[in-house]
Amino acid sequence: MAEPCASEQVIGTMIALTRPSNTDSIIIAGSQSMELYTLLRRRGFRAVATSVTCPVARRRHRVGLIAGRKLLAALAQVSPFLSANAAVAVLIESREGELCMKVRQRLQQMGFRIEAGVRCQQGLVLSACRLGFAQMVNAA
Repeated sequence: MAEPCASEQVIGTMIALTRPSNTDSIIIAGSQSMELYTLLRRRGFRAVATSVTCPVARRRHRVGLIAGRKLLAALAQVSPFLSANAAVAVLIESREGELCMKVRQRLQQMGFRIEAGVRCQQGLVLSACRLGFAQMVNAA
């Protein structure tokens, strides 16, 4: 997230797609997680953590936001922190269609349903949600 204007647009898009309240627990991951953290705190979100600063992965976060390099690794890193009814937004900065497909496939493997993709200055923000993932795991 290079310039402040673009960063604000990205975080605004992620918030609009995942619809967290100021009290929802949000986990962030990726190489741009500290920038996301700062922007979220500035917007009044208090229950924000990174996968690095959160002591125990307890599947309690309702929203996950991912931005930066190594998106697939960041998705794997944040997955244990997300609740069964979580929403995620991923910033895909690359213009490569292959990376976008890999991110989509990984989200689907994690039990997410893709809901929207929104273009912004920095790339594509992909949003997805999973409903009742715990029941799907228990049934399998």
